[in-house]
Amino acid sequence: MTDDTAHNSKAALRADLLPWFDAWRACAQNVLSQISGESQSFELSTEPFHAAASDLRYTVAAAGAIQGEMALRLSVSSGILLAHKLLGEIAAPADPAAAGGPPETVAKIFNEISNDDRDALDELLRQILGLAATALGAAAGGSVQLQLARAEAPWVWAADAVATLRTRDEAGVEIALEIGLSPALAVAFASRSSAAAETASPPAPAAVSEPVAISQSVALPANAAGYHRLLDVGLGVKLRFGTRRMLLRDVLALSSGMVVELENQLNSPVDLLLDGRIIARGEVVVIDGKYGFRVTDVVDSASAHAAKPV
Repeated sequence: MTDDTAHNSKAALRADLLPWFDAWRACAQNVLSQISGESQSFELSTEPFHAAASDLRYTVAAAGAIQGEMALRLSVSSGILLAHKLLGEIAAPADPAAAGGPPETVAKIFNEISNDDRDALDELLRQILGLAATALGAAAGGSVQLQLARAEAPWVWAADAVATLRTRDEAGVEIALEIGLSPALAVAFASRSSAAAETASPPAPAAVSEPVAISQSVALPANAAGYHRLLDVGLGVKLRFGTRRMLLRDVLALSSGMVVELENQLNSPVDLLLDGRIIARGEVVVIDGKYGFRVTDVVDSASAHAAKPV
């Protein structure tokens, strides 16, 4: 990353999303300080860390007063260091030169995470989520629920809604946790937090123009500059063929080759979802050997709000 790129990245973070990132920074500091028994401090940065195929990824689904999805990304070494903080163990040195031993053993330490460490990392993140839900609910003026799930695919979301929490362990090794908000979640939080702030105190004249929070309940003029800036933002959509509720014991009994029957009929329309909301229905087609989706019905906003996340 060049100096100009880094400068532009740091200047791009939206001011109306700072309360979200600050809440996560404070909650991460709180949880790690309680676990380690020592004060832990995180720095909020907009400079991304190097992406790798081995990175650990999570999706956080928000429901309640604000709805949408958030992405978490951290390197394997950061994941191991955080997991060992929860377990009260001393992690292997993150500097291969300090680890010693055969090269293949050193590479395995820093490029693979054990199942126990991954479970511990999941638990640590859920503890942070629990505190963050309370803090974000206060900022948004309503109850917020956050649900963590492991993810595999990377996300491509607006750079002004992505930031990184950085700290260092006792040995000075960096721990970085990247947080990214989907466009729907960014808009929902910005509008809710702005409304909550206006309710708490009388509005003051703004000296500097801020980005306009877009709400589905507000009709936007055709020449709204803030609206047109969103037209080139890439959104990740999902197809849902059907659903089924299962008992936990049935889920644990799943194995390769087993068939799970869905509740939807074979000729039922397929749902197209954005951030867990149904935005259209249609049918699956094949185009040049690839799956496609033919829209037969566009769901109105009221129905989309009523739809439950997957």
